[in-house]
Amino acid sequence: MATYLYKLGRFAFRRRHFVALLWVALLTLAGVGAATAPPAGNSSFSIPGTEAQRAFDLLEQRFPGMSADGATARVVFKAPEGQKMTDAGNKAAVEKTVKELGSGSEVASVADPYTGKAVSRDGTIAYASVKYKVSGMELEDSSRDALKQSAGHARDAGLTVEIGGDALTTAPETGSSEVIGIAIAAVVLVITFGSLIAAGLPLLTAIIGVGIGVSTITALATPLDLGSTTSTLATMIGLAVGIDYALFIVSRYRAELAEGRDREEAAGRAVGTAGSAVVFAGLTVVIALVGLSVVNIPMLTKMGVAAAGTVAVAVLIALTMIPALLGYAGRTVKPAGEKSKLLGGGRAAKKAGRPNMGTRWASFVVRRPVTVLLLGVVGLGAAAVPAASLELGLPDDGSQPVSTTQRRAYDLLSDGFGPGFNGPLMVVVDAKGSADKKAAFAKVGDEIKGLKDVVTVTPPAPNKAGDTAIITVVPKSQPSSATTEDLVHAIRGKSASIASATDAKLLVTGATAMNIDVSQKLNDALLPYLALVVGLAFLLLIVVFRSILVPLKAALGFLLSVLAALGAVVAVFQWGWLSGLMNVEQTGPVMSMMPIFMVGVVFGLAMDYEVFLVTRMREAYVHGENPGQAVVTGFRYSARVVTAAAVIMIAVFSGFIGSSESMIKMIGFGLAIAVFFDAFVVRMAIVPAVLALLGRRAWWLPAWLDRALPNVDVEGEGLKAQSDPDEDRELVRA
Repeated sequence: MATYLYKLGRFAFRRRHFVALLWVALLTLAGVGAATAPPAGNSSFSIPGTEAQRAFDLLEQRFPGMSADGATARVVFKAPEGQKMTDAGNKAAVEKTVKELGSGSEVASVADPYTGKAVSRDGTIAYASVKYKVSGMELEDSSRDALKQSAGHARDAGLTVEIGGDALTTAPETGSSEVIGIAIAAVVLVITFGSLIAAGLPLLTAIIGVGIGVSTITALATPLDLGSTTSTLATMIGLAVGIDYALFIVSRYRAELAEGRDREEAAGRAVGTAGSAVVFAGLTVVIALVGLSVVNIPMLTKMGVAAAGTVAVAVLIALTMIPALLGYAGRTVKPAGEKSKLLGGGRAAKKAGRPNMGTRWASFVVRRPVTVLLLGVVGLGAAAVPAASLELGLPDDGSQPVSTTQRRAYDLLSDGFGPGFNGPLMVVVDAKGSADKKAAFAKVGDEIKGLKDVVTVTPPAPNKAGDTAIITVVPKSQPSSATTEDLVHAIRGKSASIASATDAKLLVTGATAMNIDVSQKLNDALLPYLALVVGLAFLLLIVVFRSILVPLKAALGFLLSVLAALGAVVAVFQWGWLSGLMNVEQTGPVMSMMPIFMVGVVFGLAMDYEVFLVTRMREAYVHGENPGQAVVTGFRYSARVVTAAAVIMIAVFSGFIGSSESMIKMIGFGLAIAVFFDAFVVRMAIVPAVLALLGRRAWWLPAWLDRALPNVDVEGEGLKAQSDPDEDRELVRA
């Protein structure tokens, strides 16, 4: 592989005009496709295999036109101080608002508070329920605007009006977060390279790669039902890895220049060596992202595949466009150690002198491996302790900031009707096979009334055929509580006895039940997903490193960093530690998607650092250095670059902590702290300590497996034959 990539790098350097035009053409084509494509709606949302989804599907069949999974909104009214909602003026304002709400093309029905008994006992709070024909993910912006305008008219009449429900669900805007991440990345790159031109190359190629990836997603959104949220993960991951991959190749190019090679040869060798690491690092990220399909949640699968495609583009750009741009840059990109005139006065590289910080740190670890290993493992273990108290759930309006109308509506409904009113359960009774259908419906209602934590059970509402009925159950506790989850399981636990007594089937659905089922589905998929991703990457790393223990150490180190990161997430978002600093207004269960999401994304990124750092050690070992010295050599050339890459990655993810969306805030924090733990504790401390303790055993591989594995030559051993004839002189390492 190194030889092929070496030739590719030299070709891209020589034919830079062709390569640059090719990528510009692809960006233009993707941009035109995105600009001419119909606006992306929100993709359909379904959770195959769950009871809540089966109930929704049944309702679509038995209650045609009901839009069981359609979006809902609750417009909550509060009377002015000293007044009641039943006063004539207030009642007239509400009825006018209800009339306006029912005029939308996507509105299926609107329930009047006064005919639907939706006024609180003290008469101060009332609500109107709005049902839409499509789900919250598919609702048009015009319908949301009409909903907000209707509430505004009621406010003009003197009422306090707030809106809750999934009808207001929109894709979070993260543009400012991306700008923050790019700005910090630019500063880190300038410090790393000491040159504005060299620093600009990774930024330019990363932006082009993300532009192609996101534009392609936008262009294909309608035919593939990708939706407007699909590009969020692609942007986050594509931007981070795009900068990192280009950073590694540019750094290796400058190191090759420092060894005295001409620029074309340096570009070829940089792509042949660092480019090989980029290919395998990219493969691990792609495996992790595509592997999200095992969860069998279509939206998550689409997000993973889209992000994987953007990562693949980032790899191709790093291998081809970076050497082409290096050809254009010429002498403005200095050898390693030299500074530009603007930033360093044109200072030349030092040929000898004090070892750099990476060398000093690695030398210390090699001398004290046991101490460093214990400190690293104990530190991550301490950070992981809160993960033992992990509670999972999906966010609802109660987790929104108090400044949002959804949260204020949630609080008003809790005050007026009880906390469980915000998460009613929909019990669907399929009595098609029952001899006495009405008796079956009544039996289900009576059974549910006898359960704990139940406030209200509505009379059965049958369909026209009379073979299926809906019973609404209002719990005592809030939707995200463990008590409500227990109630859902208790109702479902009655299914067997109901079936034996009446031959009727009982299903529980609704937003609360759907959240519970999604959480369970994600929990059940975590171990299979972890086994798939870690297993495939383990095999891939065996091929890269030609070792059993090095990939095993990489996987175990990753698990340590993920557990520590989950512990930090629990401490901040569930326990409330540093919640003020992170602007976390409401603590509660950790988002159900968080563990599997962190495993997928962080594993791919962690393997990036493993590949880039350890391949340089492997290269030194293969070229004759002893194991301890190989560790020091790997850090001499890679520590600064890996540190810069990690800081860039942390900066990109940390930018999302400022989001007002609790889910995005949690993802940004979790990924940032996970990269910090993995890069600076696992890869920079635990990895060299373990390799120092293992010595030559770290690179052991059974002879039969060594013969069976393909030789991908990541170390660039085959490049010796590609040297120019006049390059027989011994090159001195910088």
